[in-house]
Amino acid sequence: MTANLWGGRFEEAASDLLRRFNDSFSFDRELFAVDVKGSIAWAKALEGAGVLTGAEAERIISGLEAIPNPEWNAGDLARESHEDVHSYVEAKLREQIGDLAGRLHTGRSRNDQVATDLKLYLKASCSELDANIVTLARTLAQRALDEAATAMPGYTHSKRAEPVTFGHWSLAYAEMLRRDLSRLRDAVTRNDSCPLGSGALSGTPIDIDRETLAKSLGFARATANSLDGVSDRDFAADYLFVASMLLSHLSRLAEDLIFFTSDEVGFAELPDTMATGSSRMPQKKNPDVLELVRGHAGRSIGELTGLLALLKGLPLAYDKDLQLDKEPLFRTRVILALALPALNELFANLKLNREAMRAAASHDLLLATELADAMASRGLPFRKAHEIVSARVGEAIRQKKTLSDLGPTADITDLDLAALDVDKALTKRASAGGASPDRVRAAAQTALENLR
Repeated sequence: MTANLWGGRFEEAASDLLRRFNDSFSFDRELFAVDVKGSIAWAKALEGAGVLTGAEAERIISGLEAIPNPEWNAGDLARESHEDVHSYVEAKLREQIGDLAGRLHTGRSRNDQVATDLKLYLKASCSELDANIVTLARTLAQRALDEAATAMPGYTHSKRAEPVTFGHWSLAYAEMLRRDLSRLRDAVTRNDSCPLGSGALSGTPIDIDRETLAKSLGFARATANSLDGVSDRDFAADYLFVASMLLSHLSRLAEDLIFFTSDEVGFAELPDTMATGSSRMPQKKNPDVLELVRGHAGRSIGELTGLLALLKGLPLAYDKDLQLDKEPLFRTRVILALALPALNELFANLKLNREAMRAAASHDLLLATELADAMASRGLPFRKAHEIVSARVGEAIRQKKTLSDLGPTADITDLDLAALDVDKALTKRASAGGASPDRVRAAAQTALENLR
């Protein structure tokens, strides 16, 4: 059994129950790479402060670089027992270089060590997520450009409302992702401070240049307060909030696509590579990817809520509760790393039934607003025009006819009825943010240029 990094004052060994409840190596070994990175930076900082000689620092760094990643030697893990990833690294370093390994921890605590590890891990997670959001948003924008004039019904209250285009619909989700990207980048900027050198809670007694140390690890600055530095988990909460907001948007996208690809609607068909079948019903083509995205959106809200509940009552500074901050982050990163590329592949290869979409968008009940607008444009108060057209819609439904079939009346002219044309309706939506094909093309092009 590996020795603890603590325990000198204790007369009895830790209970096996304590170890099983307390130890975190089974999951926090995910932080191995960043723990080694932070330890290398600390060794260099100790050299700079005169605590280590150049030869000692070089030997420690070489030893750290030689430690096997615990994910690579899973068979050995069953024969080893470590409290956490930090004790694993220290034990393996001692095997490499002997007692010199113990000098690496001079002036450092596991409290500032794990806070630094977590921020380094989150910076890498955010970089990965940033790239995946950009990729999916660009795919949405490219399809918007390609389908700028592909008419389809727009919906409110899950009822057909007015015509839009598939391009306009695609850009709505691209806009959501652009906001997610902004939130993500804001979170990175806000949390770009390095806790290393905060010690256990009161700062390190070693004359470390913390600003240089922070920049050597890729941070913009050092944390300003050691108490806050070791206990701050805002970055974790920000990351989980961004993830839950992003997955909520992706869940809406998934719900729309499930509806559009349903047998009853038939506006699109899922690509074979991103659909599943049924073990019982040979005809089925199921939207499992979309349903899983929808499900994971719910779970992500739970991950965020759980972390916020964990943090809300903690006194300063470090508390063992904070050991529980990591697993939600690890789980969320894995899901996001799969969900966004899967949605990107699905959407890029979605097969549109443009004829069915246009037929649905061209039904003149969807164009009833156009008729009322045409009447209002010649001076009739819109509320009066709305009342007349609403009555006319009711009559058309009762007679199972279209508004055009019913023909002109004393209030509705032939010129008014000429407005019942889907292309005319879309062309008129030319204001900023509107659904006209020209507006959609311009907006899609702007999005492609800005999404970097």
